[in-house]
Amino acid sequence: MNAKTKKLALIGAAAVVLCAGIFMALQAFNENLVFFFSPTQVAAKEAPVGRTFRLGGVVEKNSVVREKDGVTVHFRITDTAQTVNVEYKGILPDLFAEEQGVVAQGKLNEAGVFVASEVLAKHDENYMPPEAAKALEDAHKAGVAKAHAQGMDSKSHAEAVKSGAPMPANHP
Repeated sequence: MNAKTKKLALIGAAAVVLCAGIFMALQAFNENLVFFFSPTQVAAKEAPVGRTFRLGGVVEKNSVVREKDGVTVHFRITDTAQTVNVEYKGILPDLFAEEQGVVAQGKLNEAGVFVASEVLAKHDENYMPPEAAKALEDAHKAGVAKAHAQGMDSKSHAEAVKSGAPMPANHP
């Protein structure tokens, strides 16, 4: 081999090693990338089955059920429009409570149950993860639009709220 061929071989080998390194870095990044989905998106089948993602919303009232083993907890996360069943094995954060904001990380199984590997609770009474807040706001807007489409004006809505009439979960 002459000097020119050796130089080209060295450059080619360096390019292959560089491309392999970039590929491995991108592959690792892709495996660790975790997307956020709302219960409405999960119900619409937008969330991947068997792949890790985050689910955010509010823990539905009267939905927390603890199994006798003391570690397994079942609860529902809602965005006021849709609800997703969640199963978690572990110790819940101290601030975890019904009707409070929560983000859970885990996988959706074939039965449609979100199996959480981690549960994150809000840290004070004013905090809501931005993604969860947006999901709740979008669900609320959809509920308002639905109420208006059904002919409920603001006066009849105010009267219903004032009278204490039962409201749907996504009432405006």
